[in-house]
Amino acid sequence: MLKAIILIGGPMKGTRFRPLSLELPKPLFPVAGFPVIYHHIEACSKLSDLREIILIGFYQPNDALNKFISQSQVEFQVQIRYLQEYSGLGTAGGLYHFRDQIMTGGPEMFFVMNADVCGDFPLQDMLDSHRALPSSAICTVLATEATRQQSLTYGCIVENKDTHEILHYVEKPETFVSTTINCGIYLFTPEIFQPLEVAFKKNLEENYSFQGFMNKGFDYQVPSKEVIRLEQDVFLPMAATATLFVFHTSQFWSQIKSAGAAIYANRHYLAIYKRTHPERLTLNSEGKPKITGDVFIHPSAQVHPTAVLGPNVTIGRNVTVGEGVRVRESIILEGATLQDHCCILHSIIGWHSTVGFWTRVEGTPNDPNPNKPFAKLEIPSMFTEDGRLNPSITVIGSSVQVPSEVIILNSIVLPHKDLSGCYKNQIIL
Repeated sequence: MLKAIILIGGPMKGTRFRPLSLELPKPLFPVAGFPVIYHHIEACSKLSDLREIILIGFYQPNDALNKFISQSQVEFQVQIRYLQEYSGLGTAGGLYHFRDQIMTGGPEMFFVMNADVCGDFPLQDMLDSHRALPSSAICTVLATEATRQQSLTYGCIVENKDTHEILHYVEKPETFVSTTINCGIYLFTPEIFQPLEVAFKKNLEENYSFQGFMNKGFDYQVPSKEVIRLEQDVFLPMAATATLFVFHTSQFWSQIKSAGAAIYANRHYLAIYKRTHPERLTLNSEGKPKITGDVFIHPSAQVHPTAVLGPNVTIGRNVTVGEGVRVRESIILEGATLQDHCCILHSIIGWHSTVGFWTRVEGTPNDPNPNKPFAKLEIPSMFTEDGRLNPSITVIGSSVQVPSEVIILNSIVLPHKDLSGCYKNQIIL
């Protein structure tokens, strides 16, 4: 029997995803027509021995999350539960805190997936690989390759090339360690709770020491005794103990840390649909809009037959697309209206927003360097060193009114704004 745990974080996370995460928890943001964690759940549901999926985070229970869980349970015929942390407990604190819930029913193994990654998850291959490992194996880490420079922003793995045992692990090293990076997807046996307990007790001791300093008048910030960082507190001491192993994937994988990353993930999930769900992609036909490349259109959307969509476009629920509209490399969210002859390029149009006649909304893509093998999507800082906004995709927040015959370029518009003119490289508060 297997279980899967998806770590969804909380409202203090996902700040680089604003203003989109102001309206909806980031894990529920729709990419390629479905919430981010829907793709995780779909991948997990293909495991024949899976009995339960547990979401762990510190979001307050809300209607959107409850509705998503209910609908997913019905669709995938698997039990899904949400366990709420009282505070952010780190990437492993929630696992230890809810260890009894995770072990209920006696699972043989369980997957742990970070919600802020996307990809063509090879879970069955990971499982088969782990079952072939020595009996001492406690964890298999999904890994992929990155460039030397980009590897410095990920967890880096040094492995025995013959046995695939992890000999050394460093989270975001200051100097080059390895081009093999951690994908944030893990397969654990129940024995993982032993090193988690060691990390927890170590934190207790350090917390007690900090309290002693505080009592003597030292002004130190006391760390929470239940915060456990899986990468630093657990993997580091497990390396080179014949308990930690790596499984390599060459399939699509990326982080979703920003709105630009959502556009990038949208492109790749649509491409995956060609193999896994061709029925989700819209095809050219008489009386329908012209489709170029991969396009998802929700059945409830109204799209004028003279519109031109694609490549890599998602049209959400109850969207209205007018005559002569052009959309490319964009996500149009539920209830938005694109009026006649507007042009949307490399942008996200928020829920229930309206783009006026003949208006152009355009962003700048931030794709990986195609000339560098294994290059990953980079998430640049929002501002340049001299304080200017870095060019990126344009994000129109929810319920925004964009007037006719204007240009919005490389800008971020917060929700509930009525724009009055053209904007370039601005954040409209």
